Amino acid sequence: MALNFSEILVVGVSSRALFNLEIENEIFQTENVEGFRKYQLEHENELLSEGTAFPLIKSLLKLNEIASKQIVEVVVMSRNSPETGVRVLKSIKHFNLPITRWAFSGGDPLAPFIDAFDVDLFLSKDEIEVQKISDTSKCATALIYAPPTDYIPEMDRVKFAFDADAVVFSEESEQIYKEKGIEAFHKHESDNEDIPLNDGPFAELLRKLSKIQEFLPTTIELTPLRIAIVTARNAPSHMRVIKTLRHWGVYVDEAYFMGGLSKDKVLKAFGAHIFFDDQESHLDGSSKVVPSGKVLYKTDSPLKKYENAKLIENSDEEVKKK
Repeated sequence: MALNFSEILVVGVSSRALFNLEIENEIFQTENVEGFRKYQLEHENELLSEGTAFPLIKSLLKLNEIASKQIVEVVVMSRNSPETGVRVLKSIKHFNLPITRWAFSGGDPLAPFIDAFDVDLFLSKDEIEVQKISDTSKCATALIYAPPTDYIPEMDRVKFAFDADAVVFSEESEQIYKEKGIEAFHKHESDNEDIPLNDGPFAELLRKLSKIQEFLPTTIELTPLRIAIVTARNAPSHMRVIKTLRHWGVYVDEAYFMGGLSKDKVLKAFGAHIFFDDQESHLDGSSKVVPSGKVLYKTDSPLKKYENAKLIENSDEEVKKK
């Protein structure tokens, strides 16, 4: 009989997001697969150090120890071959991570295997892979940044933090802000306060997190799986967010409406195990204090066009400076 993951959070994590494999990745880029294979075999008995996603994965798996049933499943997904992946498997065993599923694709893309493993959230440091999954799958996915320095994770609770627009909610409101400015955005959100926002790429993940909270041994207000919204919105656009979450039946433990202030200090105070945002301007600061991941726009998204135009503009400015 097929396994039912409807009440289990399935996280797919790349080996390079779970462990520090930056030296190995550089070897792959410069010496191709032959050099990479040689290096991995020569260093097979050297344990890998923790990567950006390690604290999140370790803390999530600990929830199974206190839940009334299994609520978390982790799949390590890698473009390694089974042979070159032995070092990853030895490191998983060393850190006592109760992971029993792996996908070693031998160089092929991982995107086609996301649905095969019923993955709800995929974390990777490969932008091409993340973009492909974003374009072709309903799975929430993010491009993981380098780990922050001096970050000490809380081990008894797991803390997720999400941006609002273009992450938990759809891009529609943010597009109004981009095209018409902040006043038009606030008016639109105030006028539509009682109309729930449409789903964004992480909406289903938020619902799944809310669902598995039910199997933890505390009331929802004291849950060890905490969820925060950290958004640039402020009054009068804040009420639509709160009412949408209520309409979804999702309990969010904390919400911070920053009104354009930097998010990094709030995220550090919250102690997020992971923060998801769609904008570099926020992630540049947040990734220095908490593990962070960028939510990529779909290739055909209007916001992707704005992002690309901004990159070209910044590139032109750099050329002028030279």
